[in-house]
Amino acid sequence: MLLATYELGDALLTALAVFFLVIWIWVVIAVLIDVFRSHDMSGWAKAIWVFFLIVLAPLTVLVYLIARGSGMRERALKDQAEAQKQTDQYVRDTAGTSSVDELHKLDQLKQSGGVTDEEYNKLKAEILN
Repeated sequence: MLLATYELGDALLTALAVFFLVIWIWVVIAVLIDVFRSHDMSGWAKAIWVFFLIVLAPLTVLVYLIARGSGMRERALKDQAEAQKQTDQYVRDTAGTSSVDELHKLDQLKQSGGVTDEEYNKLKAEILN
């Protein structure tokens, strides 16, 4: 009999509640990841943030986003760039190509007219870094 009284409006409210619950869990996990990603915080500071995230989650998330939210994006981008750099290095090591091989291929491409001098210098600088 309970299902007979469960109308479309109730279903939409349930879906909305589930949506906000998922968003809330996502935000808390993002804050936790950022807390542990921060190298400028001590272990005690991380422990305090985690403690307050458990005890007073909504207030702590708001305070964290206000106090340290501006650096969250930079820390995430830095970690992604580092991961990409490690992946590229792994691929280069596994594929057996070295920077000398890449420079040789780039020089051949320049001689054939495939790249301009400006593009050549830019790509050469990327290979050497």
